[in-house]
Amino acid sequence: MASVTLENITKSWGSVTAVNNISLSVRDQEFLVLLGPSGCGKTTTMRMIAGLEEPTKGDVFIGEQRVNDELPKDRDVAMVFQNYGLYPHMSVYENIRYPLKVRRVPKSEHAEQVRRAAEKVRLEQLLDRRPRELSGGQRQRVALARAIVRTPTVFLMDEPLSNLDAKLRVSMRAELKHLQHELRITTVYVTHDQIEAMTLADRVAVMDHGIISQLDTPENIYNDPTNLFVAGFIGSPAMNLIPGTLQQGQFQHPHLSILTGLGDCQQATLGVRPEDLELTQSENGTCSGSVYSFELTGESTLVTVQLGDDLLTVRGPKEFRIGIDEAVGVRLVSEKCYLFDSATKQRLRV
Repeated sequence: MASVTLENITKSWGSVTAVNNISLSVRDQEFLVLLGPSGCGKTTTMRMIAGLEEPTKGDVFIGEQRVNDELPKDRDVAMVFQNYGLYPHMSVYENIRYPLKVRRVPKSEHAEQVRRAAEKVRLEQLLDRRPRELSGGQRQRVALARAIVRTPTVFLMDEPLSNLDAKLRVSMRAELKHLQHELRITTVYVTHDQIEAMTLADRVAVMDHGIISQLDTPENIYNDPTNLFVAGFIGSPAMNLIPGTLQQGQFQHPHLSILTGLGDCQQATLGVRPEDLELTQSENGTCSGSVYSFELTGESTLVTVQLGDDLLTVRGPKEFRIGIDEAVGVRLVSEKCYLFDSATKQRLRV
């Protein structure tokens, strides 16, 4: 097994910089997720680890070895792609076996190694089928088995679940989590799906415009965001972000006022998660407004309240019912609120 280290990595194409001077250390056996929206640089970062892209500046290490000049085939990494990348004319067995042929593993060892890899992902009954005879989830498991059979030092996974339907994604997340725990192989996983990041990762690197905005455990990323981008990107539904001012410790908005204990800030943003808000009678809340939308999700309700030009989403109990345009109150607790400087986008702390 091996760690992965990026030191001051930059990747540019002319005037366009996809990755801007990032440094990152992935520990041995760690499951690290690169998370961010399209165009943030996460896939480019993974491709530089794989050797599919050459850094404009900086160094890539796998273990103690600098691999900038190593070909992809010599880096001992295995990639799993979004589109599976299976050979349609080959059986499942032959698809899984292919890396062994390329690496000139003795033929006498192929059957046993393929069998072990197939068992890891529960494919042993499907080895004679062709990819067209498989479901999306089964095809993705073939791609995983093909990566496993190589016994690489590093797994690189580029949005491997994005082509699956919602139910399959949930089951495949559980399989990936169990598989990584069982194999103990260092894994770098790219996704734009925050639920995947939160459920799979040991640590998450949230990327934005080619830089790492925050690197931490999923719990800390969620509970202690360092800036407005991370606060707004992590969470489903997203954190409420209300613009206002901060004067003598009091956050002020035309329809909301709450004591924070922080200093002054001419342009401040109040952040609060929907689950940290409470619905009340309009006269009993920290603020009140009219219902903009009401959504029943099954386990809870989502009520969006109009506060002038701004919207506040509240997660309520599943039994709660209210009509659009009805008046409702919302209670905030200052201890559950976050404050950000709207100009610098950084978190304001006591």
